[in-house]
Parts: sequence; structure tokens; C-alpha cells
Amino acid sequence: MGDPDVLEMVQEEERLSNLEAEYVFGMNEQSLSSRETSFLISEEPVSAKRFNLFLRRRLMFKKDEQSKDSIFFRDGIRQIDFVLSYVDDIKKEAELKAERRKEFEQNLRKTGLELEIEDKRNSEDGRTYFVKIHAPWEVLVTYAEVLGIKMPIKESDIPPAENIPFSYMLGPLKLPKNVRHPRPEYFTAQFTRHRQELFLIEDESSFFPSSMRNRIVYYILSRCPFGIEDGKKKFGIERLLTSNTYSSAYPLHDGQYWKPSAPPNPVNERYILFQNWARFSYFYKEQPLDLVRNYFGEKIAMYFVFLGFYTEMLSFAAIVGLACFIYGLLSMHSNSNSSEICDPTIGGQIIMCPLCDQVCDYWRLNTTCLASKISHLFDNESTVFFAIFMGIWVTLFLEFWKQRQARMEYEWDLVDFEEEQQQLQLRPEFEAMCKHRKMNAVTKEMEPYMPLWSRLPWYFLSGATVTFWMALVIACMVAVIVYRLSVFATFASFMESEASFKHVKSFLTPQITTSLSGSCLNFIVILILNFIYEKISVWITKMEIPRTYQEYESSLTLKMFLFQFVNFYSSCFYVAFFKGKFVGYPGKYTYLFHAWRSEECDPGGCLIELTAQLTIIMTGKQIFGNIKEAIYPMVLNWWRRRKARTNSEKLYSRWEQDHDLETFGSLGLFYEYLETVTQFGFVTLFVASFPLAPLLALLNNIIEIRVDAWKLTTQYRRPVAAKAHSIGVWQDILYGMAVLSVATNAFIVAFTSDIIPRLVYYYAYSTDDTEPMRGYVNDSLSTFLIADFPNHTAPSEKRDFVTCRYRDYRYPPDHDQKYFQNMQYWHVLAAKMTFIIVMEHVVFLVKFLLAWMIPDVPKVVLDRIKREKLMTVKILHDFELHKLKENLKISSTELAKQVLIQENKAQLANSAV
Repeated sequence: MGDPDVLEMVQEEERLSNLEAEYVFGMNEQSLSSRETSFLISEEPVSAKRFNLFLRRRLMFKKDEQSKDSIFFRDGIRQIDFVLSYVDDIKKEAELKAERRKEFEQNLRKTGLELEIEDKRNSEDGRTYFVKIHAPWEVLVTYAEVLGIKMPIKESDIPPAENIPFSYMLGPLKLPKNVRHPRPEYFTAQFTRHRQELFLIEDESSFFPSSMRNRIVYYILSRCPFGIEDGKKKFGIERLLTSNTYSSAYPLHDGQYWKPSAPPNPVNERYILFQNWARFSYFYKEQPLDLVRNYFGEKIAMYFVFLGFYTEMLSFAAIVGLACFIYGLLSMHSNSNSSEICDPTIGGQIIMCPLCDQVCDYWRLNTTCLASKISHLFDNESTVFFAIFMGIWVTLFLEFWKQRQARMEYEWDLVDFEEEQQQLQLRPEFEAMCKHRKMNAVTKEMEPYMPLWSRLPWYFLSGATVTFWMALVIACMVAVIVYRLSVFATFASFMESEASFKHVKSFLTPQITTSLSGSCLNFIVILILNFIYEKISVWITKMEIPRTYQEYESSLTLKMFLFQFVNFYSSCFYVAFFKGKFVGYPGKYTYLFHAWRSEECDPGGCLIELTAQLTIIMTGKQIFGNIKEAIYPMVLNWWRRRKARTNSEKLYSRWEQDHDLETFGSLGLFYEYLETVTQFGFVTLFVASFPLAPLLALLNNIIEIRVDAWKLTTQYRRPVAAKAHSIGVWQDILYGMAVLSVATNAFIVAFTSDIIPRLVYYYAYSTDDTEPMRGYVNDSLSTFLIADFPNHTAPSEKRDFVTCRYRDYRYPPDHDQKYFQNMQYWHVLAAKMTFIIVMEHVVFLVKFLLAWMIPDVPKVVLDRIKREKLMTVKILHDFELHKLKENLKISSTELAKQVLIQENKAQLANSAV
């Protein structure tokens, strides 16, 4: 510091600091945090070059304009990378918490982090302290090397991908180029402190993006110790948050989302994201995925890549499904089956057997006229085509997704990303609970170890809990079935006796009324069970003490998905594969618990009831989910701000604004994936019954993308950035559901739809060459002699007809084998089984062929990866070679000097002699 210019700059800085303190805080009110700031400033020696930048930015910075958008310390230079907050505790643990905070903050300073504390008197509510954290350059470069972060070394010379044909037609869907690609493409290499000259460091303050900075700081926070309690070393910000030692920990948003930041703040990426991504008016635009990645990190960005790609692929399925629905709509009036049912001379003359014991009366088939027409919308010839199409579509979706994922891995420098850098790191909770240590076979280092026997009781408890809750779901489904059975007779008798229902009986039959009310009740039960189980599954997973973050997420995913699968799909499986299949026949019905007669399907089949069930649960879940995601955080944030705004004359700072936002949480993304995968199940597993399911999913996802973007940008604190090169275990779940969907749709077409019995009649039993399907309705109904009804099941009133009809293939009363299945029953059953086998084999064959033909990584991406690896090696080689030459040059010069000195000494010695 002997240089007069540098000394002058230091004196000028001290003068500015004193003036600033007098102007803003007053000399008599200088807080502890400002003294800490002065100490930290003087703690680091600064070069003359950095002082120039320091003073230039300092002179631009005015304390009275720090206001709501500042993301800097009070000096206006050091950027805030993370914020901790806490409130004074008046309980008996106050001293313990204060000691923990003191120890924790001291250890943070020892790691090199710089802290600045905002006193509670400066906060909006007058209660909250804020600890602002800044990671200086030395800390960033050290941990960037530890985490293996890749940084740019040279701008890429690989030309961009060629535009697809007719890409100009997609112009309205595109975003501006500076939004789509905010930064140029670079060749990258893992950062090392000893090769800093290799990397493109123009400005140390902006070299590491804010998302990378907060990821590094969180890594330090999660491993920083805060003392020894009960003989165990305690560490990690998560444990301090759990014990309420700190109330929150979060990185800052760039600024307000509704306006750009003013200098000296950096570019407000939050504002750019809101303008080009989070607005609902941009629902038809592409997503700025690179910007999302830069701001939120790769893990969140990968979710939006998946959701966007899934939505794009849904558009093709939605178009085909809509075409099938339109075909059913156009052919509805020409359908011979519904025409016969609606015909007073055919359906009006067919007397059907009662649908329940004693209370229900005989009824005429034409009362289901409207239901049969609606059923034809979803149960027609296109059903088989659509089921096969969706089996192929799901394969194309998964194969093309692997290609898209590989492309994103390349573009986001995740090709060589190893999970152990983040997901395979030991959880602090695991390390804190471990009493044993053993050597890692790979690293040859001692690490915490927990034997299996100590965790075995929790595994048993976890398995028992999941099994119990799945059994509870089944029990609730049975309870809903009992409700439907018990109220069906009530609906039937009430609607028969009430004259006011005369005009609605044509479309609101007892079957439909019972089915709709049962579906709504089932949906309410699903939501209640889901809410409770979420809390229990998180607690159980924590008690298992998973070793790594990946193990924790995998364990929770397995529990939640198994439960969600049973919870959301069990009622659909019941209607599709069990309802109406084990009814028996009049005089010998089957009974549930020997009390309630099994449910029967409509004469047109159970497909329309499955459609109603699927529509109510799927649509209800999507509407409820979107309302919850949009309204819930907004109301909470409003209430939190309302409570906080008590001292309006105080500065409502950037960190306080973010503090009043809702927390996204470590499991926020988990629930988003769970919601999407559950919807994927509705779209694939039962899509043969409802070809409009992809269209509903498409409309929901268009809204979902903007709702998720809006809430992340405006309603939630900024999540800590994290890396991920794929969607993880969810991809395996999608593959499993894709395989299962082929079987479920084949069984739905065969056993739930009426298409196979109609085809059997068309080819084997029809006697009318001009209208082959004429007479099908009568052929599909068997005859029962009323006199054969047991006394406890027959209607109380006597009728003047002697037979009634029911849906089955059985011999008539005058046959030797009366009421036994006839030969047509076995023909239909054989046709159903043949269809299932043929459809599954055809679809699986096409699936395997497509999977073999479509490479996981596109050739163009493979070539780019090879080119980048080659260039990176060349750049590193040239750098090391240049460095070696410089060292050799210096060494040879020094050697020549030493030789010359020795020769001079020898000459002097000789001359002296």
C-alpha cells in the first residue's frame, strides 16, 4: 500500500463511507452490522485495479435510492447471495438459539463468507433480523472447483442447428432471439483455481451467475457446523430452520417482477421472465428455457422442458382423439343400436328386469335412449383405432423425450454431469444421526455409515404404513360402492314416484344419477386421503434416514406414487374391469357382504360410466390443482404482507419483500412431477374410454405452464438452484405406465366396450344381409321367467307380462340348460381374449421396433458432443503448452543470468589472483 494513488483512493473510500453512515443511519445510531461491515472490508487486501471498479460503482450508488430493488450490501458493491432471517425468541430456548446463531455465523465467516446483519429496528415489522451473505471471489472459485462447475473457455464455433422446413410459419410462436438465447454458446471446462487465465473472466462480479452463486452458498450453509449437543456434532442450515433458530433461508430475486432494475443492479432476469414467460397472454409462445435455466437452475428448467414437450406431443393425440369424437358425433343418429333402443316398436316393447330387489320396478328399454346415444360418442368403431394409436403414441413420446433430454444435456453442459456432485451427497441429517464410520470402497475415505439393522424397524413401519393407506383407499372405494348400491333403489323409487322428474328421466336415469353422485363423492374422498397421506409419507421418509438426497427422493416418490396410483385409479379400475362382470342373473344375483346386490351396467355397457368417472376425477383434479396453485400462495402472501406492514415509514427492502413470499420448498418440484405423471396415467391408462382426455390434458397443461411460471416468478421466494440431467425416477414410472396402458386399453375395448360383441354378431350371428346389425339389441338380451323370481327379490306389484329381459348370453327358460351361458357367450369371450392377445402383440411389436429405430441420442447431438470434447482437449492442451513454454522461457533466462554471474565471479577471482 505504498503507492500514493492507491493510498488516496483508500482515504477517499473511508470519507465516502463516513458520509454515507452520517446521511443514512446517523453517527449516533450506527449499528453493529455496519461495524461488522467495516471490519470485513478492511479484512481483505484489494488490488489497485479492483479499487478503481470499487470506487466507480460506489460513486454511482446513493444510499437513499437503495430502496426496494437493491441486492447489495450497504457499501453498494458486494452482492447479496443469500439471506437468513430470525426473530428474537422470548422462550427458555432463546439463549440456546442465540448461541447456535453466533457459532454458525462465526463458522460461516471462517469459510470466507462475508455477513452483514440488519437490525430488527430497520425491518418492516420491527421484529425480524436479517443476515445478508456475500460470497467473495476466493470462496466462489474454491467451491466452483469442489462442485465441478463447468465455465466458458471459448466461444463455440459449432454452427446452430438448421431450421426445420416451414419454420417461418412458426414465427408467431417464437420469442425474441435475445430472450431465447440470452448468452452465446461456449466451449466449457471444469473450473480450477490454478487455471483462471484459461477461462473467459471479464468481470469477477458477473462471471458466476446469481443462480450459481446461491447454489455455492447453500452448499456451504448445508454443511456449516453450529456446535456440539448431546455429544453429537450439529451442522446444516436445514437443522437450524427445523429448530426455528432461523425462520427462513433464501436467495434473493433480481428485483421487482413488474419493472426492470435500475443501475447499479444487474439485469433483472425476473422481469424478463415475467414479461416473456409468466403472462397468460403468452400461452401460445415457446418457453425461454435457457433463461429459466440461468435463473432457477437446471433442475427446475428440466421440469419445464418436460412439461412443454409433453404438451407439444399431447397436441397430436388431442387432434386424433377429437377426430374420433367427431366421428362418433356424426354417426350417432345413424347408429342402428341406439335406433333400435329408441324405437317404440322395438325398445319400447322390451321389458327389462328390475335393477334392484323389491323396490325397483320393471322398466322399458327405450328409457335409456339418450344414454345409448351418448354412449355411442365414445363406444364406436374408432375406439379400437384410438386405443392402438395411443399405444404407439406413448412409445413415440418416450423415445422422442429421450432425444430431447439428450439435446438439453448437451446444450446445458450436463453430458458429464455426475449425480454424486449433488444428489449423491450425504444428507446432513444422515451424517448427524450416524454413530459408525466405514471406508468407502471407491474413495478409500472414512465416511458415516448406518447399519441396516438400525434402520430395519423404520422400513417395516414405512411398508406397513403404505400398505395400510392403500388398504384404506380400497376400503373407501368399497364404501362408495356400498353407497351407490344403497341409494340406487332410493333414486329409482323416488324418481318413479315424483311427477316433477318426468321431463328429466329421459337423460337423468337412476343409473346415471347414482354414478355421477358416487363419482363426486369418490373425488372428495380422494382429495381428503391425498392431503393426509402427503404429510404422513414425508414424515415416514425422514424417519427412514435416507443416506443421500437421491435416496430420499426415490423413497418418497415410491410411497407417493403407489398411493396416488391406488387412490386416483382404483375407482376407474373398478368400473372398467369389475362392475357388471360378476352380477349373476335374475333369481341368482351375487351380493356384496350378503346384503347389497352387485351393480349392473347399462344395457349399452359400462363404458359411459367409466367415461363419466374419468372425466369427473381428471377434470376435478386439474381444476382443483390449478386453483390451489394460483390462489393459495397469493392469499398467504397477501396476509403475510398485511401483517408485516406495520412501520410504513421504514424501508421495505428487497430481502423483506422476498421474505414475505411463499416458500417453494425442496419438495415443490416433486409435487409438480407427481401431478403431471398422474395426469399422464389418466391420458394413457383409460384413454380408450374417453378420446377427449388428451384434449382436456392439453388445455390444462397450457394453463399449467403459465400458472407454474407465474407463481415461481411472482409468488414464491427464489428456489436454490440445483442441477439435474434428467427427470430422474419419473422416467421409469412413465415407462411402466406406458407398458401397463397397452394392457388396460386392450381390456377396456374387450370387456368394457360393446365393440367385440357387436363384431361377433356382425360376422357370426347376423341374418340380415342389407342391415347386418339389425336385431343386435334383441340378440344381446336374454329372457327370464318372472315366476322364477325368489319372493325376496321380486317386485311387490304384479304385472301382466310373464318374462323380462336382462343383459347376458344365457339359454331361455324353456331350454334344457336354462339360464346357463349359451354358445354365443363363449364365442364372444373367445373373441375378446383373441382381441387382447392380438392387440397387445401388435402394439408391443410396434413399440419395440420404434424403440430400436429411434436412437436415444440424435446423431447431430453426438457429433456436437464429440466436436466439443475435441475442442476442449485442444484448448486445454494449447493452454498448458503455452504455460510450459512461459515457465521454460523464464527458467532459461534465469539460468543464463546465473551462468553469467558465475563467469563474472570466476573472472574476478582470476584477476585477483
